Amino acid sequence: MKTFGGPILFLDRSDINTDEIIPAKYLTEITKEDLKPYILEDLKLPGFDPKGEKTRNARVIVSRANFGCGSSREHAPWVFEVNGITAVIAESFARIFRQNMFNCGMAAIELPPADLDLIFTHANDDTVTMDIDIEAQALTVSGGGKQKTFPFEISPFDKALVLAGGWVDYADQKY
Repeated sequence: MKTFGGPILFLDRSDINTDEIIPAKYLTEITKEDLKPYILEDLKLPGFDPKGEKTRNARVIVSRANFGCGSSREHAPWVFEVNGITAVIAESFARIFRQNMFNCGMAAIELPPADLDLIFTHANDDTVTMDIDIEAQALTVSGGGKQKTFPFEISPFDKALVLAGGWVDYADQKY
């Protein structure tokens, strides 16, 4: 079974859109793998380097509200998938982006702002990691010698998609 979690990339902004996740000029690429070097290329945040070590090593993204807004392209979750991102944690997601994450077997987890604020206190800790237990619907943040667990909600169907590895694997198992 796929493991969810790992090092965290903190993107402290709301309304990160699909053009910032994967610029439209790369949508003509033939394979998902061809998208890999362009992850978050157009995202502008103070101190953020899309080609930096934090981006390369990240397995989880923590952000704010309305993540994945913009167009409905599947390329946005695909670029996360080929870069080893297993989950995005945010206050809310654009509906189509969120479903595309589940369809690709990745987690799109919504947490209340107060929980996100607690997680963001670790933003400057290069050793912080997150473990996500999809089955138990809980994630644990570890850093600075401390651990904190946060429960989250996910519908039974979306949970089944994620645990199966995405829509295609789910369909193969069920039909």
